[in-house]
Formats: sequence, C-alpha cells, structure tokens
Amino acid sequence: MNNFSDFHTVKDLKFDVQKLQEALKQVLKIQKYDSANGIKNFAAICLNQIPGKPESTKGNYARGIYWTKPDHSGKEAARDKILDETLYTEFVKDFENTYFKEVYEKLASKFKLGRVRILLKEPRSTLSWHRDPEPRLHVPIITNPGCIMVIENAAKHLPADGSVYITNNLKYHNAFNGGEENRVHLVACLTNYKFH
Repeated sequence: MNNFSDFHTVKDLKFDVQKLQEALKQVLKIQKYDSANGIKNFAAICLNQIPGKPESTKGNYARGIYWTKPDHSGKEAARDKILDETLYTEFVKDFENTYFKEVYEKLASKFKLGRVRILLKEPRSTLSWHRDPEPRLHVPIITNPGCIMVIENAAKHLPADGSVYITNNLKYHNAFNGGEENRVHLVACLTNYKFH
C-alpha cells in the first residue's frame, strides 16, 4: 500500500484551470522557457524575482540547488547554486496582466513563498532522482494520466483540476511525463512549510 503522507492537498483553495491555461498562453507569447543554461529536460519561467533584479529569473537562478545520487555508488552530490528563496518577493511586471498575478497574490496571502515558476516537463521525459532544500507547492495546469510524481516509493498523479498540492521535496523524488503532450505545473518554493 502506498503512503501518500508526503503529498498534501490544500483544502479550501482552488483555481480556475481554464484561466490558468489561458494565462499560460499569454506568458508564452511574452517569454520562452529558460533551460537553465542548456540543462536537458529542464524548462522554467519565473513569475517572481528579487526586487529590481530581472537576472534573478534566468539561468542557474531558474533552477537552484538540489542534491542527487548520480551513479551506482549512491553518494550524494550537490548541483547548481544556493539561492535565498526569501528574497523573491516581486512579481515579474511582464506577467502582471495575467491570471497568474491573482494566483500569486492568493498563494502569497496563505504561504511564505520563494520562487514561483511555471515548470515544463516535455513528453516522455523525466527529472533526475533528487531532493530539494524545501517543500514545493504545485498547481497543475496541463497534465495527463502518464504524468506521475514519485516521492521515495509513493507514486501519484496530480490532476489539473484547479487543486493545490504541497509535496515533500525534502525527500528523494522525481517527476516524469509518460504522455505525449507537455506537462505544465505552477510550482512555488515554500520557505517555512513543515511536514509532520
């Protein structure tokens, strides 16, 4: 039996998935996904930034530090750079006329947010087996039944129905898209959320 204690559904909080999908189209007319300087199978658009520093949304800043076990030895290795998530307090002006602004404000009224990003997982692709410095909040925008998130040995599909999920990314996990369409989630770093 799977233990889904590392997946929380936020009660009494739902967004309009049609408006999310429309906002995504608007954002993609303004900006392309950032590949964090050419990282394979990584694509992000940052919705917030360090005030007055648009460079804080690009390259390595789009990805941030994580730990992985890259080979058969099982030894952990750090990747990318440490970011101070608490500095990401300014919504990117280019996206202020989209539904994402309303979503951001609603989430910020309930949670202490770090970076808030739109993350793309292309068809038939996966992330590395890794852990992050903090839990993550997910709002699926486009998904399919072959899109699965795995935390340790529990695998779960997060439907794009307007629901908000919090995942325990402090544990080893990955996400894969086994479908034939893009999987897109709004993902926020949570700077003070605790799993119990």
